[in-house]
Amino acid sequence: MSSTLEKYENFLVKNVSTISTLESSLRSVTWFLPGRFKDADLASEGLSAILHVSSMYHDTLLARVVHNDPHWKPILPVPLHTRYTRAWSDKETLYKWAARAIELIRFTQLLVEMVLRRKVSDKNRWRGIVFLETVKMVFRFTLLKITTRPLLSPPIPERDIDPASMPPTSTHTSPTLAPTSPSSSSPPTPDHLKNNHIPLQPNALMLTPPPPAHADTSVEDYLLPKALTTSSVKPSMLLMKPMSSPLEWISECIYITRPWVYAIMLSTKKHKDKALVTAFAMELISRNLRRTPSHSANLEREEYARRDRDMLWYLMRGSVWETYSRPKVEALVEKTANTPILGVLSSIVKDWIPLVDGYYYYTAP
Repeated sequence: MSSTLEKYENFLVKNVSTISTLESSLRSVTWFLPGRFKDADLASEGLSAILHVSSMYHDTLLARVVHNDPHWKPILPVPLHTRYTRAWSDKETLYKWAARAIELIRFTQLLVEMVLRRKVSDKNRWRGIVFLETVKMVFRFTLLKITTRPLLSPPIPERDIDPASMPPTSTHTSPTLAPTSPSSSSPPTPDHLKNNHIPLQPNALMLTPPPPAHADTSVEDYLLPKALTTSSVKPSMLLMKPMSSPLEWISECIYITRPWVYAIMLSTKKHKDKALVTAFAMELISRNLRRTPSHSANLEREEYARRDRDMLWYLMRGSVWETYSRPKVEALVEKTANTPILGVLSSIVKDWIPLVDGYYYYTAP
């Protein structure tokens, strides 16, 4: 088993660029599958889940490869999100596995719901959904207890490695083994250059100075993106300040329990009609109680901006979707059905509308 895994790891490292392109292409295919044949939605989501889970494993493997290579340097600065989540994953083993468990559930939850809908009653399907939300809530509170900071989404490092910048395959074997030492000898001079004793004359364009009017602007454009910010010099784990006041803790706890409360209310006929209003109210309360990050707290500001954008998903939930959003989407689909190019997009949207109606996790918080 270990030999097979080692061979796969070597194959991945040697073909990382091709595999990344293949993953991206297959993800695009999953958008076109629903509605094409019987159980196409199940096949599409199954493929999507496999791709996401394998990508998470590949990201972990590639991060281990570049960590074992002392000469590797990223082409672009490492994103703040990656720095922060990787620092916590490296320091706290419990954080690493809780975060991975949350992402694993997130990648497979819709597939699980599809299987439950086909195999069990609607009541048991909602029991399964509530169980998944309960497990995710427990893991999120675990992360909150470890970090004492607002949670990021996703809680694991995202892929930030350019396949073109990967170390050459000759400098290491399997990422699970110790890397072999690179050759200390310099590469030989090609035969066609050994007898070349005539110096190359510089091109005239290289000797011509740039126009003086554009010199200052060019220097500023070059230096400004390279200027260090406060976040660039902060330790990774201090990119987000710990929560201090009780209101901050209450805000984060409300935000974490919101999906669980929403799922429980939808699973009961008695409170189903109030589920959307309750979840949206909890969202607003959490937003108003949370602290206002400083201008230098870029990572926290990005997370809160993402949460604000996610509030648009309420247009695709519950009675808002049924009475307002869906009629407008269906009218737009009918209007563009016979329009070139737009007709293709409208047919895809039309195939997705029944899925939004029938499955909780397509638009779940």
